Amino acid sequence: MRNLRNTLRVARPSPEGQSLSASGWDVGTNSIICTFGPTAKDPLVQLKRWHSSRTGEPDDLDDIASWDAPCPLPDLECDRILSLRHFSDSSITCLVLAGGDIVVVRESPSDGEEKIEIVGSVDVGITAAAWSPDEELLAITTRGDTLLFMTRDFDNVSNVALTEEDLKASKHVSVGWGKKETQFKGKGAKALRDPTMPEKVDEGIRSPLDDGSTTISWRGDGAYVAINSVQASQRRVIRVYSREGLLDGVSEPVDNLEGALSWRPTGNLLAGIQRFEERIEVVFFERNGLRHGEFPFRMSSDEMFVWASSISLEWNFDSSVLAVCFLDRVQLWTMGNYHYYLKQEIHFPPRSRSQMPVPLEWHPEQPFSFTVGCDDGPCRFEYASHVVSGPTTSPNDYGVVATVDGRYLNLTPFRVASVPPPMALQKIERRSNIVDSAIFAEGADTLIAVLEGLDLSIYWWDVRKKPIAAPCLLATVGLGPFLFQNFTRQVILLDKSKILVLASGQSGSMMHAFRIESSDMKHVRSIRSPAITGISTTATGLSATPYLHYASGEVSADPSIFDSERRSTANMKTALTAFPIQASEIKVMSIHSGSSNEHLLPAETGNETIAFGLTPNGSLIANKRRLTKDCTSFAVTPAHLIYTTTQHFLKLVHMTTVEELEVPPDTPEVDERCRSIERGARLVTVIPSISAVILQMPRGNLETIYPRALVLAEIRHNVDNKQYKKAFLACRSHRVDMNIIHDHAPEEFISNVTVFVDQVEKVEFIDLFLSQLREEDVSKTMYKDTIRRLEREDDLKGVRLAQKEQGYLASSKVNRICDAFLEVLRRRISTNLQNVITSHLCKNPPDLDAGLLEVAKLWKTSQDEAEKAVEHICFLADVNRLYDHALGLYNLDLSLLVAQQSQKVSEFNLAALSRLQELPPLRRNFTIDCLLGRHATALVHLHAMAEYCEFYKYMVKYDLYQQALQLCRYNEEHIKDIMRLYADYLSRGAKHKEAGIAYEYLTDYDSASEAYGLANLWIEALSCASLIPLEDERMGAFSRRIESSLLDLKDYHSAATLRLDYLHDLESAARLFCKGYFFADAIGILSLNKRPDLLDAIVDTGLAEGLGTMTELLAECKAQLNAQVPRLRELRIKKVEEPLAFYDGDANDGADIPDNVSLAPTDASTTGGSLFTRYTNHTGTVGTNATRRTSKNRKREERKRARGKKGSVYEEEYLVNSIGRLIDRVNSVGDEVGRLVVGLMRRGMRERAMAIQAAMTGVIELCKGCVEEVFESGKSGGQEGQNPADEEGKRLSGIDEPLWDGAETSQARREAPPIRDFEKLSILGG
Repeated sequence: MRNLRNTLRVARPSPEGQSLSASGWDVGTNSIICTFGPTAKDPLVQLKRWHSSRTGEPDDLDDIASWDAPCPLPDLECDRILSLRHFSDSSITCLVLAGGDIVVVRESPSDGEEKIEIVGSVDVGITAAAWSPDEELLAITTRGDTLLFMTRDFDNVSNVALTEEDLKASKHVSVGWGKKETQFKGKGAKALRDPTMPEKVDEGIRSPLDDGSTTISWRGDGAYVAINSVQASQRRVIRVYSREGLLDGVSEPVDNLEGALSWRPTGNLLAGIQRFEERIEVVFFERNGLRHGEFPFRMSSDEMFVWASSISLEWNFDSSVLAVCFLDRVQLWTMGNYHYYLKQEIHFPPRSRSQMPVPLEWHPEQPFSFTVGCDDGPCRFEYASHVVSGPTTSPNDYGVVATVDGRYLNLTPFRVASVPPPMALQKIERRSNIVDSAIFAEGADTLIAVLEGLDLSIYWWDVRKKPIAAPCLLATVGLGPFLFQNFTRQVILLDKSKILVLASGQSGSMMHAFRIESSDMKHVRSIRSPAITGISTTATGLSATPYLHYASGEVSADPSIFDSERRSTANMKTALTAFPIQASEIKVMSIHSGSSNEHLLPAETGNETIAFGLTPNGSLIANKRRLTKDCTSFAVTPAHLIYTTTQHFLKLVHMTTVEELEVPPDTPEVDERCRSIERGARLVTVIPSISAVILQMPRGNLETIYPRALVLAEIRHNVDNKQYKKAFLACRSHRVDMNIIHDHAPEEFISNVTVFVDQVEKVEFIDLFLSQLREEDVSKTMYKDTIRRLEREDDLKGVRLAQKEQGYLASSKVNRICDAFLEVLRRRISTNLQNVITSHLCKNPPDLDAGLLEVAKLWKTSQDEAEKAVEHICFLADVNRLYDHALGLYNLDLSLLVAQQSQKVSEFNLAALSRLQELPPLRRNFTIDCLLGRHATALVHLHAMAEYCEFYKYMVKYDLYQQALQLCRYNEEHIKDIMRLYADYLSRGAKHKEAGIAYEYLTDYDSASEAYGLANLWIEALSCASLIPLEDERMGAFSRRIESSLLDLKDYHSAATLRLDYLHDLESAARLFCKGYFFADAIGILSLNKRPDLLDAIVDTGLAEGLGTMTELLAECKAQLNAQVPRLRELRIKKVEEPLAFYDGDANDGADIPDNVSLAPTDASTTGGSLFTRYTNHTGTVGTNATRRTSKNRKREERKRARGKKGSVYEEEYLVNSIGRLIDRVNSVGDEVGRLVVGLMRRGMRERAMAIQAAMTGVIELCKGCVEEVFESGKSGGQEGQNPADEEGKRLSGIDEPLWDGAETSQARREAPPIRDFEKLSILGG
């Protein structure tokens, strides 16, 4: 689908009286090395350098050297240069002459070296010579039928004789793929003939026009070389030799094979020429000599003998173009989908003194650059590969692509018909080969300009009318009077009436402006300008301003070309940008800066115009900013810059100002702007209106894809413009989650539900949208907008804040949308009843009752419609649930209607429904609720029927006490009965506090006191016991029982209070206060009761016991910290330095075992496996896995984790948890230590008080010093490594589950517990 467009044609006239004999490239300076002479009259050879200027002005030829080269062979009229190769690394030029001399010319000879030196001679003469692509080996064929291989130092490597014995080297067996002789022709037709043998076998008859020449061609990698020569004047043979001079293959006999030969650099085919009486074909051979396809030239029988009598072939270095050289012209052919296209035909003046084809030399590094040698001097050509396509702005983006193929222009509108090449939807046939074409589309008019050598034609094509007819010719104009021996290069359509033709000649470039008037074209003016490489308009096709591309890299706009009143346009040109190097493909886009990036419409009044250029080295440049270095092709739309990369990605850049263009990363899995494509695919065209991108694969076949970014851009654009039907159909076609229609602009959508319903219209489509609703905001997750909408975010921030305050965003999105649809659809119940039902059932959770009520209403008016509605509602929800809900509506007709859609008819038959119908309404409702398990509602019906006996039984059976209390709240008698039953129920359920309250409410103090006592509420229990009232003996026993419960709970303060107030035991109360470290309370009650004599016996004794207990506890805490913190530090160092030993432990107990002995566990082993198997849970056998997953082993592993055995994988976790528990314990005893210190001071024990205070302070300081290290509060959770998960990232199970839990705990970095400060007494030096 790509064409070749000329970007440079520069010619240099030969010096007077001299003719060009050979030319070659100097890659280092990008110049051309030319030789002039020798001739029959003058043996002088002149070597010159031509620095071809890209400005179009001819440069002078710089002399390098000159010498006389008389021909040593008498049968040659004059010597002839067979090969010219310049070595840029050493500035040496090597020439091989037919007379046998090999001449080396040094531009900068060293001391002792000659400038011109004959480094070797072949006495018998040379027929052909060629250097290998790596310039390390020279292949020479001589007149003595020998092949010589020479190094770059001209040392002879091998000498091979070309003999008839070579023809026996290959035994060709062709299976005849694709040949008609291998096709099935019936059982009786030549049934016994070998299908691998063709009907006609070529004998290798020579062509009558064969000149007997020899041709040498190397493969692209230099490993093999092919020789096309005449063997014994009988037949032409192509021999293939290895680099070492070994014969690898010989071609099969081919009649009328001529001397042309060119090996495709990729190495798969060798191209030659076969001449028939009625046609000439390019034939291809494989390396083994077998034929492999062909294609014919397009010429008449007369032309075969006029300008096609001698032909040569040359592939360019990347194998994309085959140059076919004739006597007066050169044709450029490309291949796609196994079809060869004639892209360009370049005419030259016929060579007067030679019957050899035009010599052509491809540039070794630039694929579309070559030089041609003519009698009047060398010519340099540069071409660019490009696609001729229509505009990319909707609605004119029909995707029309024009492909040149000789005299035919293939046209395909990909928006209408995707026709694979080489076929096309329509073809335009011209009288001569086409040079260039252009397309312009606006509305119903699609204009196609076709440029030939001397003619310009305009066609009109209607691609909207079905079926699509062939294009109609509007006008044709001859360009001969305007060209003045110029060479036409490009045509461009600016609008419906303006056409520009670019031509070039000896004096630079010429632009010819034409205007279309009715069915005629008129020439407006011609403008001369140097060094124009091309012309373009904006990529959208909506601009009439031409943009001129100059060889210097500058791109300028010239809007005054069609202004015939102006003679000079120099002042009207506006420089847009200047690329650092010339771009081979340039596209221009005008945008509005600062506006929305979506579907940006270009305009001449745009704030910024961007020129995108693709350089030959793959750099994609926007004005002067380089976007990427790996671009292979690109296209521009109003919303996106789309390009392909050498890493086989398709990338989309949102169109905005140059500074804000954001190139997406190579992450197609997370970024919608990047997509993986087939290797080597390149862009053909983009059709934004259908979100389509057309790609062409390297083989030539096409692929249409729909990038997610384009699809979403189109959907968002339609939603913004309230074109909901287009957005819906796009979601439906491209399988996009339809939630984006709401989530992209939720407020606008909710307020325009009526518009959505009116546009979508179809009931099925509305149901489809409602059924796909879900709570997720897809605009923030799977379809996150990649456009920087800073202004829009600022505008929406205040709106979202207000909505959040109103609870808008907190409510269910699905329910909010369904309610909005219900509000609209209820007014259209006659046409959208199905949608109303769907709206109810698509809520979260589904509102089944509301949907069934809609069916019940419809049943009263139209039973047929109701049955259809029931079928629909049963399709949306579970039929069994629907039946239960229908029965719960107490509508037996509706229940029967739903039951018919399920298997419920067999379970609840008509007789059962009839029995329900015969019951009174309340009893029927109660029975239905019982069947459905709706016990609370059934209890309501029993209360309404005043069946209180049954009411109480039903309440007790289903624990409906609260509902019963609510129903009987105005009947005190029933309230007490229910409360009694409720209190008993609470007491049985161990809810003693609530049971006690209920009993006390019923003034049952005996039961209340028992319940309070079980709840350890001693004040309430004793107060209720006092209200019974109890006897003193029973009261004392009851009090002692409660005191025992409080002591079990270690609530010494409450126990002491009870002992003092109810049992009146002062001494026991004081001892209990001291036991709980409440020394102040103990001293207080003894003082109050005037018993100071008990202070020494009770308080001092309690202080001593408390001091001893607390001192021992603090000493243990200190010792534990001093032991566990260093061990934890040691484990973590080992974990980092030796992770294998840390996780797997020392299985060999430190034994020194040789490393050549396998220690892998056997299949019968039930150990934890290696470091890797214990984490992946795969030890190799099913039996082992089954054993390790048993509950017994899992519990054993859990016990190991709980013990935290030293050296095990669980030790670190155990130590961290142990220290955490220690800190919690220290925090809990802080108040007790404080009361102990105060008590000791009050009793005059200052030294003891200082000691315990110092011990407490020391422990707290130790805790504060180690807490950061132990709990690693300064590190993030991801620094320690990853969780030991298996290869699929699943949670481990079985015996490894405790290990997983432990690793998770370690990774989670348990939060460090807070350490309470200890308030010291200042009088103790605190």
